[in-house]
Amino acid sequence: MWEKELDIAKEAAVKAGEAIMDIYQNAKDMQIEYKDGDMPLTAADKAANQIIVQMLTAAFPKYAVLSEEEKDDRARLKNDYCFVVDPLDGTKEFIKRNGQFTVNIALAYQGKSVMGVIYVPVTGALYWASEGSGAYLTADGRTEKLHVSDRKEDIRAVMSSSHGCAEMDNLIQVNHLSNYVRMGSSLKGCVIAKGDAEIYYRFNPTMEWDTAAMQCIVEEAGATFRQMDDTLMRYNRENCRNEKGFYIINCAENKMKL
Repeated sequence: MWEKELDIAKEAAVKAGEAIMDIYQNAKDMQIEYKDGDMPLTAADKAANQIIVQMLTAAFPKYAVLSEEEKDDRARLKNDYCFVVDPLDGTKEFIKRNGQFTVNIALAYQGKSVMGVIYVPVTGALYWASEGSGAYLTADGRTEKLHVSDRKEDIRAVMSSSHGCAEMDNLIQVNHLSNYVRMGSSLKGCVIAKGDAEIYYRFNPTMEWDTAAMQCIVEEAGATFRQMDDTLMRYNRENCRNEKGFYIINCAENKMKL
């Protein structure tokens, strides 16, 4: 299912990524603005958003779109179909020029993330999944099916490079974690889907567009994705803020003590 949606989303993500890289590599001025206090917005965010929204709405005019860089149209709440988009996830990493940023496009159907695409502009890696069809990585001209690792000892954790917190420090201490890496954007979920890490806990609030594509990909790769109170994460909500935090684990045995 969702083959056409997946094809258009993949094409849109790659085209948006090309626009992002043009600015990343060539623009002397990223035209940085700030919204909601310390949240940066660059010319790349705007360019990628325009490409994605235009392509999605042209192909699926009856679907709603919820994008970080679009004014929220609450009519989406009455629509069973809603694309959830982050045109440039990891804007702070983009500004730092460390390569750890992505393009995220998901489709929520009746509140569930049923399709996810994550594109990594710097490497050209394309992660994608749809409900019931598995998760995949296309890179260097090859496509491979993804599956989480079966590791239960000396587990590897990924965590945010820009959003540390006391709760995360406590989790590391209580669970005696020593094997962890900090990185930006939805790349953290991709690492787990590939089997290169086992856990990702996020206590700080995020937004729907930060998690929707990642959730579908990690779940289709065999991971568990839950809010911190163990409830399911739903999408196309009135409040787009993921207030409860979330965690991703490769298996039940690796659930952490909080």
